[in-house]
Amino acid sequence: MTPPANPVAAAQEPAFSLPGSLVLRLMAVAALVVVLASAASVWLVSRAAGQEAMRRVVGQQTDEVEVVARLLASKIEQSQKVLRTVAQGITPAMLESPSSLDWLLQQGLPAVGFFDALHVARKDGELRLNIRSGQLVKAADLDPAERDALRRTLIDGKPQVSELIAGRTSNARIMFTLPLHSEEGAVLGVVAGALKLQSQGLLPQSMALPARDDSRLVVFTRDGTILSHTDPARIMGQVRDEPGLAPVFAQWLRSAQPVVGRGTTEVQPDHIVSVAGMPLPQWFVARVSNSKALLEPLQGAQREAWWLAAAVIALGVLLLAVAMAWMAQPLAQLCRGALQLLRHVQQPRQGSRDTIEWPTGRGEVGTLVRVFDGLAQQKRQQDHLHTLLHGQFQAILANASVGIVITRHGVLEVVGRQACLMLGYAESELQGRPARTLYGSDADYARLGERVQSAFAAHGTFDGDVCFVRKDGSPVWARVQGRKVDSEALGGGTVWMLEDITAAREAQYQQAWELTHDALTQLHNRSAFDHRLALLLAERSARTPPLDTASADQAPDDGVVLFLDLDHFTLVNDVAGHDAGDDVLRHVARLIETQVRQVGWSARLGGDEFAVVLPGCPLARGQAVAEQLRATVQAWEPSYQGRSFTLGVSIGLVVLDAHLHDVASVLYAADMACYDAKRAGRNRVETRHARDMTSSGRMALGPY
Repeated sequence: MTPPANPVAAAQEPAFSLPGSLVLRLMAVAALVVVLASAASVWLVSRAAGQEAMRRVVGQQTDEVEVVARLLASKIEQSQKVLRTVAQGITPAMLESPSSLDWLLQQGLPAVGFFDALHVARKDGELRLNIRSGQLVKAADLDPAERDALRRTLIDGKPQVSELIAGRTSNARIMFTLPLHSEEGAVLGVVAGALKLQSQGLLPQSMALPARDDSRLVVFTRDGTILSHTDPARIMGQVRDEPGLAPVFAQWLRSAQPVVGRGTTEVQPDHIVSVAGMPLPQWFVARVSNSKALLEPLQGAQREAWWLAAAVIALGVLLLAVAMAWMAQPLAQLCRGALQLLRHVQQPRQGSRDTIEWPTGRGEVGTLVRVFDGLAQQKRQQDHLHTLLHGQFQAILANASVGIVITRHGVLEVVGRQACLMLGYAESELQGRPARTLYGSDADYARLGERVQSAFAAHGTFDGDVCFVRKDGSPVWARVQGRKVDSEALGGGTVWMLEDITAAREAQYQQAWELTHDALTQLHNRSAFDHRLALLLAERSARTPPLDTASADQAPDDGVVLFLDLDHFTLVNDVAGHDAGDDVLRHVARLIETQVRQVGWSARLGGDEFAVVLPGCPLARGQAVAEQLRATVQAWEPSYQGRSFTLGVSIGLVVLDAHLHDVASVLYAADMACYDAKRAGRNRVETRHARDMTSSGRMALGPY
């Protein structure tokens, strides 16, 4: 039977298709984005509104306490002006005549009635006049706190506002004092006026009105005594008992800040506290508001806004889902047609098992069918080729006599069997690991990288010996050949060929080491010493032109050479045996190497004689090193066969100046200096300069 021209259209299509999982996820993401964006917008608006409301409340309260503080300060200044008017009418003669002073204050100066009490005292402290509520009273009735205020003004000679003079709440008052001066400026007396707290001239009860449940206006002193309060019962109480205001006042006390007129506001979890100071009387004005009560209307409006926003968001999400489902109908129909097409592909006609029978179609569906058919054929060809190449590649990796490694971007992508055996890893352990794994340190890896980059830049390949680290931590040397692969088909990378040369390297190193080192002490031997010193002298000669005798004395020195000869070493050999002597030589060699390894190098010349070369070392530094060597050897007391031995070392030091041209002359000069040290008593350091020696004395030393 012939299949229909369009198998997708042959089936009866429903009027509406449910969206697929991808569309549903997109719808969910879109809905989530809408919800989050809307919620964030509402939250930001609500937060901004709350912050703006709080800012306005804070600003309003701060301005209010500043205004009240300035008002009270102006009242204080007004009281001082009135008192100054009274003082201007008092002459020095009146201070000696209480009757005339009484007449003046009661008849001549109406401003006296401004104060609840008025006092006049002479400079000796005698009270000349004491008027309370317009009545003359005895001086003995003067409160001790009022006397102290008068006395302080007489001593300081300056106007003052007293601390709170407390009695009963109705009698609490403050005193304004003003010194009386003569024409020469001397203090003749003092005049003082007292005002009750609740008087109209100071803190009337009406100042704290109207009372509100959500706010309190409080005036208090710097010691925490309440002078004015919305609740009259709290007057003369303590600020430490005021909710919200107590912690602010306690913090001010701890910070020991001065009283300033600028208002400040602190927002607490439950209160908004605004405080302004009055520097002259050292008072504070505070407004304490219940933040929850103030912001309750705003919070109610915000809750209503949230409910309204939630309803709008829900409606918007619903409309968005419907719109997306409608727009996704073509995609849903295409997915349904693709599934039907897949069933036809999975059920090929009998007799053609290797060929997929694609349905025919027109338009976009037919185009997709032809594309899928072509891609499927290409995929089959590529799979066959990949299987063939992979088998060949694995055979090469498994049977190659050298290690094969392919790296890309510093990662081991392919590691052959021989390379795994060489490095001590299983074949699957190195796959995908960083190439840094095969090196002992980051510095080694970086240095090899520089070598490789230089070789690639110069030759396009790398060929050299590299030291790797096996899995067990042991080193392995390999001859490495590398070449970049620039083929796009292989994805780039670098191919490396590794050949194990560890055994040959170790044999070569062992032979070279034995030729240049003393087997007993592990230091350089005589021939290696002569060679290195000759190179140092040759380098000095190459960079310095020949000098005559006069200029040679002024040429800079190139370091020092030390000649060391152990003192009393034969005693150890004779008493404790040659094994003990060998142990002494090994230990002394370690002491010398420890002291000079950072600044030079050392060698055993033979027997119990050693040499140390300190290139570029100044004479003073060389002498310090020699003295340290001598002290270190002397401090060591070896013990063999139950007997302790005391050793010493005689050291000859010679400066490598322009007079020394060869190894033999250097050693001769150092040996002569060492001979001088032994002749001077042993266990000491002697210094010689080659220019001090006669030409006949310069001769090569024989072998040691």
